[in-house]
Amino acid sequence: MKLQHSLILASIVLVLDLATKHWVESALVHGQQIPLTGFFNLVLTYNAGAAFSFLSDAGGWQRWFFTGISAVASLLIIYLLRKHAADRLFCIALSLILGGALGNLWDRVTLGHVVDFLDFHAGGNHWPAFNVADSAIFVGAVLMVIESFRHKELDAGKNRG
Repeated sequence: MKLQHSLILASIVLVLDLATKHWVESALVHGQQIPLTGFFNLVLTYNAGAAFSFLSDAGGWQRWFFTGISAVASLLIIYLLRKHAADRLFCIALSLILGGALGNLWDRVTLGHVVDFLDFHAGGNHWPAFNVADSAIFVGAVLMVIESFRHKELDAGKNRG
């Protein structure tokens, strides 16, 4: 996959993420919930930490810590996209992760927190709210796991033959 195609996919994820966050922030006030189904709400919440609000109450230093991690990870991903351009699924996975990382990075740098708004729940238990960027990172990670199993199968077939 050409680097430019990978960057286009990452840019699409970034634009979708930023557009949906902007829309939710213009439509809701912090903490407001709009039930859409029996298991899904739109909610406007802010996360100063990482996944599952990890370090969200750490006092502010975590903003720059996670900003640094996201920036370094983004540079590493671009390097890997160049190096593994022939591996299409791997590049798609990395592109999704890059777009998501950049979306959350933008929030951290400009707002000091990440905007989350997708709230799934069942039986009174709520999954931590998340956003398009988080979804893209998750899908990219799943694709990487699938890709790793695919490579193990290919390597095993080569060793047998």
